[in-house]
Amino acid sequence: MNKKKIIILGSTGSIGKITFEIIAQNKKNFSVELLSTNQNLSLAIKQIKKLNVKKLIVTNKKKYLDAVKFFKKSDVKIYNSFNDLNNCFKDKEIYYSMISIVGLAGLKPSINLIKKSQNIAIVNKESIICGWSLIKKKLDRYNTNFIPIDSEHFSIYSLLNSRESKIIDKIYITASGGPFLNQSLNKLGKIKISQALKHPTWKMGKKISIDSSTMMNKVFEVIEAKKLFNIKYKNIKILTHPKSYLHSIIKLHNGLIKLLAHEPNMKIPIFNSIYLDKTYKITSKKIDLKILNNLNLNLINEKKFPLVKIIKILPENDTLYETALISINDFFVDMFLKKKIDYRKMIKLIFKYALHKSFLKFRKIELKKINDIYKIDKHIRIKLEKENI
Repeated sequence: MNKKKIIILGSTGSIGKITFEIIAQNKKNFSVELLSTNQNLSLAIKQIKKLNVKKLIVTNKKKYLDAVKFFKKSDVKIYNSFNDLNNCFKDKEIYYSMISIVGLAGLKPSINLIKKSQNIAIVNKESIICGWSLIKKKLDRYNTNFIPIDSEHFSIYSLLNSRESKIIDKIYITASGGPFLNQSLNKLGKIKISQALKHPTWKMGKKISIDSSTMMNKVFEVIEAKKLFNIKYKNIKILTHPKSYLHSIIKLHNGLIKLLAHEPNMKIPIFNSIYLDKTYKITSKKIDLKILNNLNLNLINEKKFPLVKIIKILPENDTLYETALISINDFFVDMFLKKKIDYRKMIKLIFKYALHKSFLKFRKIELKKINDIYKIDKHIRIKLEKENI
């Protein structure tokens, strides 16, 4: 039996590592063809040895040269750019591609791998938020199956059949509320970075942990849901749910209400995205009846989390404003993590520039090509840097 070929971009990050280990547990049926990393070459080398991987992309120049030197006498091929993906594989040769690269760097390889893959899984929010219309066009052209990996979007994806996807009335996505759900507003100015990074239920990277604490990640998830499931913003709601056990609720026009729950462990959506065509058993905890009997669902408090108000001014069509929003948020989160601004000021500045007239103009500019995204991102970062040094 031929093994199914797998690609993992960002294999040394949190999602990439989980994906790799799931594949490693069933290596008789899968063959990992290519991995990628930016800095963590030591882990990538261990992964290559464990599953006999023959191709590696290292985007950091110094680490790339180190990798070339390390693998000099082996048959492992080392690349420095995601552009090399175009020449590495035949069309539809790859069974499953996982894109878990952070930031806008994940957009181009996502688009490039659609042609090569039967199934493509994307956990990269920026790719979907900024470039969904470009991704969707490629998916349709090459008949590639798309799988969202965020727990909220994977749960919606799992609940809907092809008929039901056309009769959605409302989508509710849940939010733990982060570390400051019960924090008084007047204490936000004294928040330390370590406190903002201490997520109560999920283990995540620094950037997304900060976004979770401000609820900006839910703004992004609403944008993703709108694009992925072709529904208007007014029909998507956010509910706080501190235990992160219930991930989405869907109300359909036929009166049915569907809910999906699982423990807060990203291994579950990743595992199920790989084993789409077969039923395999995953080790998981028993159903927690205490949580189910007290889901503690509430509409999000906009006074405590003012960034969610941005949803009200989002354009229904795909524009360059989504890229502007990503860039604004990234810039000020980075400033907070570098201790250049405090927590409260970070939130105020994100909100200020999200509603600034010089950036709101992008709501009227339709996304046409991928380079527009990178140009706008660069333009906004330069402008913000000049104004906020």
